Amino acid sequence: MANLGIPRNTIEILQKYQFNFQKKFGQNFLIDTSVLDRIIAAAEITDEDCVLEIGPGIGTMTQYLAESAREVIAVEIDRNLIPILEETLSAYDNVTVINEDILKVDVAKLAQEKNGGKPIKVVANLPYYITTPIIMGLFENHVPLQSITIMVQKEVADRMQVGPGTKDYGALSLAVQYYAKPQIVANVPPNCFMPRPNVGSAVIRLTRYETPPVQVKDEKKMFALIRASFNQRRKTLVNSLGNDPKLNLSKESVAQALGQMQLSPTIRGEALTLEQFARLSDLL
Repeated sequence: MANLGIPRNTIEILQKYQFNFQKKFGQNFLIDTSVLDRIIAAAEITDEDCVLEIGPGIGTMTQYLAESAREVIAVEIDRNLIPILEETLSAYDNVTVINEDILKVDVAKLAQEKNGGKPIKVVANLPYYITTPIIMGLFENHVPLQSITIMVQKEVADRMQVGPGTKDYGALSLAVQYYAKPQIVANVPPNCFMPRPNVGSAVIRLTRYETPPVQVKDEKKMFALIRASFNQRRKTLVNSLGNDPKLNLSKESVAQALGQMQLSPTIRGEALTLEQFARLSDLL
């Protein structure tokens, strides 16, 4: 089968099927073989792995994954791509294509069926508008995962690995760092895609922790606190948590907990580490 990482092969297949890019699905197909090689290398795919690919597009990366993995499950939302995938992946008997919205797929059940419940690896070139819900969904639903290796918007990759006190630090940084160790493996310029996006991208690998780096009594409660802390970044923690109707906390109780932690009552969420959020959650 023609290597779709080569631009003219991608153009050929798109013309053959008269495919129109869908803005709503954020479609940007990779057309750079060296970037594809780097993703496969970073994901450390072996012939024992079961890989979930989110948004295979026309099957460019799927072909690479199928060459390296034991089994590939590719979930594609755009049904116009299904006939194309049938052609581009026809040479592989280890690929299952599912025409579904990944946010509605029971990934844990898939891992059970296809991999006996053992951890799977996730690889994806993600549309940026849906990156956070996909990653959070995989982590929060406790899908058995070994690692997630994804192409995302550069600023989102930065956000996943920064620490307190930076402008990119937020709920996503804390969530990713609670569940996994983030590492940016490659920066990818717009000209590696068709059509060219307006922003730079990066490949980031999130290696799942066996046990989270901090202990907290109630994970859900901690994340509710974290989200509320960053909903209104400019406000102090006392105000942002005290004003959030879902949390049902008084400003006094927040101030008191911060006092116990020897933190100022005027501190903002962006100054707290993951450990401090865990402690605050336990105190509250």
